[in-house]
Amino acid sequence: MPVIKPISDLRNHAKELSAICHDSGEPIFITKNGEGDMVLMSLAAYERLHSQLDLYRQLDEAEMDVRAGDRGAGVETVRRRLKRRASR
Repeated sequence: MPVIKPISDLRNHAKELSAICHDSGEPIFITKNGEGDMVLMSLAAYERLHSQLDLYRQLDEAEMDVRAGDRGAGVETVRRRLKRRASR
């Protein structure tokens, strides 16, 4: 269930809102005059979201490459790259 708080809570109860963000790992939606205004989240949640978006972007690029006919690297090439990376 999303947590929705008025902007006055951000001003008056910032410490408690921070604890909610960190404990739940979920964002808090802040309203201003009854309308959605901003989202408050922990740095860890933001970094997780940013990582997911980056992964989706990479998957989208790979899908576009496949549609354009790019078959990518062969199995042996990938295997060699992984071995090199693992030996570092």
